[in-house]
Amino acid sequence: MSRSATVLVRLLPAAVAVAAAISLPYLVGLYEQQVGYRVLQLAASATAWNLLAGYGGLVSLGSAAFIGIGAYTAAQVGNAVRLPLGVLLLCAAVVAAAFAVAVSPAMFRLRGLYFTVGTLALAEALRILMVNLPSFGGAGGVIVQFPSPPTYELYWWALGIAMVSTVTVIVIMATPLSLSLRAVRDDEDVARQLGVITFRTKLWAFVLSASLMGLVGGLQAAKLGVIEPYGAFGITWTVDIAAVTIIGGLGTKAGPWVGAVFVVLLGVALEDYAEVHLAITGAVLILVIRFAPAGIWGSCAQRLVSRRWLAPQRSVQAVAGA
Repeated sequence: MSRSATVLVRLLPAAVAVAAAISLPYLVGLYEQQVGYRVLQLAASATAWNLLAGYGGLVSLGSAAFIGIGAYTAAQVGNAVRLPLGVLLLCAAVVAAAFAVAVSPAMFRLRGLYFTVGTLALAEALRILMVNLPSFGGAGGVIVQFPSPPTYELYWWALGIAMVSTVTVIVIMATPLSLSLRAVRDDEDVARQLGVITFRTKLWAFVLSASLMGLVGGLQAAKLGVIEPYGAFGITWTVDIAAVTIIGGLGTKAGPWVGAVFVVLLGVALEDYAEVHLAITGAVLILVIRFAPAGIWGSCAQRLVSRRWLAPQRSVQAVAGA
């Protein structure tokens, strides 16, 4: 089989999956579209966080900061100037990325657990700041004055953002930046001694992750119609994103998608039992960390690879035994 044919065979399942996802609103009702929106929203944000934590080793608990900035940016700009939703989302991504650049010198002075705690404090500080800023609505938040798109359009926008996040990670993993990210993840001091410009490497990952989360926040503002600090900057964002990525597979391309589907469908099945849902999700998270640190997708991929390697050896042993 030629190389081009091999590439087409590999891309065919992805193309079929994308086509099925695009056509979903024509096949299901509003409730299923809402569920699909939630899956895509978590997949997009978890993919962005995976770039930072899974490939770069920068375990951030400040996801809510960039999602909240994206939400407030889209709401404020949309209220001031009537612009298409795509332009508002772009503004949200740019402002979130600019904020990441502004705080990166202070954040990158911290390492390991200190970086993790510092990003969590950053998100909480932004939430408290927004509560006390009357120009941004204070604790009551901001009412979005532009009309919210219908559910099927929101679903398609979420699908587009999720695809942008996934393609961004795939492209980055095919560039030399991926080697620098992995080197920083394994040992930042050794990477610096080998010539890796660690600050620039971390900055690229930090800014890209922030901009993608800004897109998610901007779309959430268009969906809800009201943005307030406790929801936009809530720690629930951070916990859900981290849990989805770890359950699906940290440091894998498909892991965030698998984790998002698992967590959301589990929530749908237990929507009348919120406490049970939280307990089961926490138990699954603990079990994954203890017994399958590669996550659901990572563990399945490892088993498939091991079977491929063992199959030729078994066949040789069988021939030798015969």
